[in-house]
Amino acid sequence: MENQPKTTKLHGWHISQGASMTVFHGWEMPLWYPHGAVAEHREVITHAGLFDTSHMSVLVATGPGARDLLQRCFTRDLDRPECGIGKCLFGAFLSEQGHAVDDAVVCQLDPEAFLITVNAGKGGIVTNHLAGYAQDLRVRISDLTGNVGKLDLQGPLSGQILAKVLEDPEGVLHDMGYYTCKGSFLPEFGSRKVRFAGGIPVLVSRTGYTGEFGFELFVQAEALQKVWEILLEAGSGMGLRTCGLAARDSLRTGAMLPLSGQDFGPWPFINHPWHSALPFAEGERGFTKRFVGDQVLDERDRADYTYAFVGYDPRKVSIHDPAVVLDGQGQEIGTVLTCGVDMGIARHQNRIYSMASPDKPEDFRPSGLCCGFVKVSGKLASGRQVELKDKRRSITVLITDDIRPSRTAHRSMREMI
Repeated sequence: MENQPKTTKLHGWHISQGASMTVFHGWEMPLWYPHGAVAEHREVITHAGLFDTSHMSVLVATGPGARDLLQRCFTRDLDRPECGIGKCLFGAFLSEQGHAVDDAVVCQLDPEAFLITVNAGKGGIVTNHLAGYAQDLRVRISDLTGNVGKLDLQGPLSGQILAKVLEDPEGVLHDMGYYTCKGSFLPEFGSRKVRFAGGIPVLVSRTGYTGEFGFELFVQAEALQKVWEILLEAGSGMGLRTCGLAARDSLRTGAMLPLSGQDFGPWPFINHPWHSALPFAEGERGFTKRFVGDQVLDERDRADYTYAFVGYDPRKVSIHDPAVVLDGQGQEIGTVLTCGVDMGIARHQNRIYSMASPDKPEDFRPSGLCCGFVKVSGKLASGRQVELKDKRRSITVLITDDIRPSRTAHRSMREMI
């Protein structure tokens, strides 16, 4: 049937393990497993979690004009020192109006080859968007969605688990910095062989969507279930849990990471917490390059502002009511974009601790705090109290520069392995 949701190669496995399934952007995916979303969330913070993310759209841009196309359309400046072969970049593709078509992680595999990971259901949209700006360039854009197996192995023990199943763990992992990648699952880029034990080619990317130390792993679709089972066996004595979309969403919110179409959308992609996604010049005075949609962003004083917030307890409001933001005088100043609960954190004596905080109190209990993002009409200082209100309740929250402390994503490989 035409409206039948798509499934990954692990769909049968998820069903057999009692996963609660949901349809997300046309894909039927696990929402959580019998152990529940709270346990999955906390296990990623303390040990490790394994996510099936094969619903994500994966594109490849190849050819002499591939780099020029991305320099024209992607919000990151590929001339900066942090770019190059084996490097990964988080940014966005914008319309002429400065609105986000989608965010993306771009990995450079070769001088003329770039892997582009965008959100589920966005593969065709982003492919067509790029094609519209590629007419004068020698570049090929291939949408590999559905033909790629993608797994996210996240959490402080993920490096130790991955090291158990790679053919050359020392050679692959010892010098991998945050937002770098090694290997390939594509035959045409097979010269840099990174393989699982048993010879399965893999692209290992030290990226993820949880804020915790970990990896995104790309393999051929037909190898997906074998790799999944290899990883589960390797992590069976290390607290590794399978995780669904619910934990993925709560972890990303506590890690200050946005959801496409919700935390950014049909408004200018500016004045938000994700500064690194834009090629700001020193002092944020203009950009280091020109790109599609940049002229609208230059007028940032006319745009709304997106801020993160954190509450005082787990109570939250519904963004579907919708929920609004009120200032101290009860005046409506904006809308709530995301309101979730990070179940790995709590307040103690007016300070937020995580389960992973080395200095947390002895009697610390991670009761959870509501958190998320709001879009408002003017500037708000960090620490400012605002009210979030839907049809059922109102809650007081704080505008903040950070949510879950002691996140591990940026820690060195030496420290984590």
